[in-house]
Amino acid sequence: MTTSTRPLLVELLTEELPPKALHKLGQAFAEGLRATLAKHALLDDANTVTAFATPRRLAVRLSHVREQAPDQAYAEKLMPVKVGLDAEGKPTPALTKKLAAKGLENIDLATLARESDGKQEYLIARGTAPGAKLAVGLQEGLQAAIDGLPIPKVMQYQLADGVTTVKFVRPAHRLIALHGADIVPVAALGLTAGRSTQGHRFMSSGVIDIADATAYETTLAKQGRVVASFEARRDDIRAQLQSHADKLGATLGDDPEVLALLDEVTALVEHPTVYVGQFEEQFLQVPQECLILTMRLNQKYFPLFDPATGKLTHRFLIVSNMQTDNPVHIVEGNQRVVRPRLADAQFFFETDRKTPLAARVEQLGSIVYHNKLGTQLERVERVRAIARGVAEQLGSDVAAADRAALLAKADLGTNMVGEFPELQGVMGAYYAAGDGESPTVVQALRDQYRIRLDAPVNAESLTAAILFIAERAETLIGIWGIGLAPTGERDPFGLRRAALGLISAFEQLAAGGWLAASADGPLSLDGLLTLATETFPAGKIPADTLAEVRTFIFERYRNQLASDFDRNAVDAVIALAPPLHQVAARVRAVTAFGQLPEAASLAAANKRIGNLLKKAEGEIGSVDASRLTEPAEQALASAVATLRPQAEAQLQAGDFAGSLSTLAQAREPVDAFFADVMVMAEDPAVRANRLALLGQLHGLMNQVADISRLAQ
Repeated sequence: MTTSTRPLLVELLTEELPPKALHKLGQAFAEGLRATLAKHALLDDANTVTAFATPRRLAVRLSHVREQAPDQAYAEKLMPVKVGLDAEGKPTPALTKKLAAKGLENIDLATLARESDGKQEYLIARGTAPGAKLAVGLQEGLQAAIDGLPIPKVMQYQLADGVTTVKFVRPAHRLIALHGADIVPVAALGLTAGRSTQGHRFMSSGVIDIADATAYETTLAKQGRVVASFEARRDDIRAQLQSHADKLGATLGDDPEVLALLDEVTALVEHPTVYVGQFEEQFLQVPQECLILTMRLNQKYFPLFDPATGKLTHRFLIVSNMQTDNPVHIVEGNQRVVRPRLADAQFFFETDRKTPLAARVEQLGSIVYHNKLGTQLERVERVRAIARGVAEQLGSDVAAADRAALLAKADLGTNMVGEFPELQGVMGAYYAAGDGESPTVVQALRDQYRIRLDAPVNAESLTAAILFIAERAETLIGIWGIGLAPTGERDPFGLRRAALGLISAFEQLAAGGWLAASADGPLSLDGLLTLATETFPAGKIPADTLAEVRTFIFERYRNQLASDFDRNAVDAVIALAPPLHQVAARVRAVTAFGQLPEAASLAAANKRIGNLLKKAEGEIGSVDASRLTEPAEQALASAVATLRPQAEAQLQAGDFAGSLSTLAQAREPVDAFFADVMVMAEDPAVRANRLALLGQLHGLMNQVADISRLAQ
């Protein structure tokens, strides 16, 4: 048997595949084949995998594939000797059946070994089995790859015989399986493997034969006018887009949607060519978000922007699947298609502006928010109450916060948002500005749907932050309160996102100076959640909702911080559930404290103290100095009395690192105390006094965080 390798190519030619899933499908198809072939030892260590994906094909090439895997040594533990052999040493029916089940019915019984497991002897079959053949491994891998494609719904269609029904993402028409230049005899989806495929629907030369696995891309490109590699097509499109933009003195914009659209159009074309289109400049009077959305979402065009102002221009780029020397018909056709959409956007905008935003608020009474929570109008009233309360606590403009909350959902009844739900808030801001609302209200409407706040809150953005907070508090309490807490991957109402948004708001309020460094800030998480709970009818929200939501928020914070900080440090802070705006600062301080030489000893001592206090019977009283007779306990009491006021003052000032540094000074008296003093003394009064001293020390140690969580 030869152990040489050759490249293996597998291609499925199909109808057009779902564009948003294409790249993932290509990767999954390649990995499914690779994993199965590797399991059968058909891949050499030098093997590399190249995945291909176009709108009409999934393919993969593996560079070093064996025709047959190396022989595999095996050792099969069969059964106890007394079960497998009779008194005369002949095989029992049980052994014969077992050997047949293992495919070892032809084995020489004299070669069976006997081994003891310490209790009884077993029969062991040892030998060498021939390695798997490529045709067998590939057939299994092909089916595994098809079955493992990440598509929740597949099509069911009949084959040409009119009888057989198969299921796949889209109807498949051809299958290639080439090992070097040789066809591998496999089949799938009613197709038998060959070497033929098809190229571009309109620019290719018909059926194409692939001579060998290494010639796949070049043959498809030359004869089929198809760029097989998803990555190569994407790079080509990106380069063409940038080249045209540069020539026109424009940019493609820098928002994430550009990259998402790039991936999508890459999945829509097999031979990309970029052309320039344009529309009438009168449409630029419509808010540019509307035009951008309709071009990107509906037409898959790339709008162009003025590099100096960032404003939308009247030109856009078209990624076509056709290359022609005279693209006038392609360009004019696309311009003719986009013009009515832009005209619709213009009509919606002009029609919507005829009705003031405030006059639309009453319409919210006919829009159901949730059947257990009432209409959007009822929700608006709840958000208004929360916003007013938060504004009062922060010393902000209560009237502005109330106005922003009143108008927040009014754009849900507009034509533009009805056509483009993605523009909620954005259109409300435009309409509010047109109605003469204050700039702070306009900004609040625009920012209400942001995922999180990412800049310190200032006087101009305070109203926006208040609306942002109020809406998320109402969502968390309301949705959780009716029993729709997130489960597993399901979070249809975005409560995880709402929690992270709320966390970011507290962080940015603190960064802007609106929340005191101490715990006595004007706004607390518990106060906010209580305020939100009180806006619902009595009995609507279960009593334990507030505590559950608070825990949920801290858990989200824990997961967020754990990606940047030591998990023990994060757990130490979260265990105390401190004011939300202090959490990150405390984690940084605990992380720094953990690097001090005193940290390990104090953390271990704190853990020991906690265990002792849990075992104590009755309440921990106060320290009686007259009962402190041992020098070590006197020294510890003196250290606590000295360090406590300083550490508490630093804590109140928000100097968490300083407070922990002060605590570090207690290491020596703490170590001496546990070395020299018997805490659980026989005398109950002495024991209670020493526990009281440890209670004081425990409180001092755990002001910033539960440092016992740092103990390894």
